[in-house]
Amino acid sequence: MTTTSHAQNAPKGARLRKTSASQQIHDALRTRIINLELAPGEGLSRIEIAEYYGVSQTPVRDAMMRLEEEGLLVIFPQSKTEVSRIDLDHAKETQFLRLSLEIEVARQLILAKDPALLTGAKIALTEQVAAQQANDLSLFSAADKRFHRELFEAANVSPLWDLVTERSGHIDRLRKLNLPDPGKVSDILAYHNRIIAAIADGDLHKATSEIRGHLSGTLASVETIRQRHPEYF
Repeated sequence: MTTTSHAQNAPKGARLRKTSASQQIHDALRTRIINLELAPGEGLSRIEIAEYYGVSQTPVRDAMMRLEEEGLLVIFPQSKTEVSRIDLDHAKETQFLRLSLEIEVARQLILAKDPALLTGAKIALTEQVAAQQANDLSLFSAADKRFHRELFEAANVSPLWDLVTERSGHIDRLRKLNLPDPGKVSDILAYHNRIIAAIADGDLHKATSEIRGHLSGTLASVETIRQRHPEYF
C-alpha cells in the first residue's frame, strides 16, 4: 500500500471557496477516486491533505468519514486510511435503485406529454456526440451524467439523482473501467437515443426495455472487467 502525497499529486488551483472546507475536500477526493486517479489500496494522509488546503485536520477528517460512509475509503483508526476496492454487491444495489427510479422517471415524463421536458437531455446527448467525435472520454462521461440528471430534473425529482450519485461510487468506478472498451461509447449513445425516442413516442414498454438494457451493460461485463483489472477488486 502506497501513501499518496496530496500536495504533490492533486491539481493546483484556488484555495477553498466559501462553501464548507469539508464539503470541498470531500468533493475533490471523491472525484479523484471515481476517476481512478486514486486507486484502490492507495493511502491518504490526513496531515498532507490538511496542509495542502491550508486547513486544520478537522474538515479533512469529516470529509474522510463521509467518504467512508459512501464506501469509498477504509479508515483504520490510529493507523491508516486507504481507498476501498470496488464492492460488487454495493454496485448491484445501486444499479437496482437507479433502474427503479429511471423507469419511474420515464413513466412520469410520458404521462406529462410535454416534448419541451426532453430539451435538456437532448442537449446533453448532442454534447455526448461531440465528445465522441473529439475522442474525449472525460467530456463524454460528464455529458452522460448530465443526460440522466436532465431527465430527473425534467420529472421534477432532481434530489433523487443526488441520492443515486451519492451511492454510485463503486458502480461509477466500474463504468470508468468499462468506458474505453471498443463500441461502448457508441452503445451508450444508441441507448440514449432510443430512450429519448421511446419517451417522446409515449411508449413506456419500449422505454423500460431500453433503460434496463442500458443500465445493465456494465454489470453484465463485470467478469471481463475484473479479469483485466484484478487490482481494483
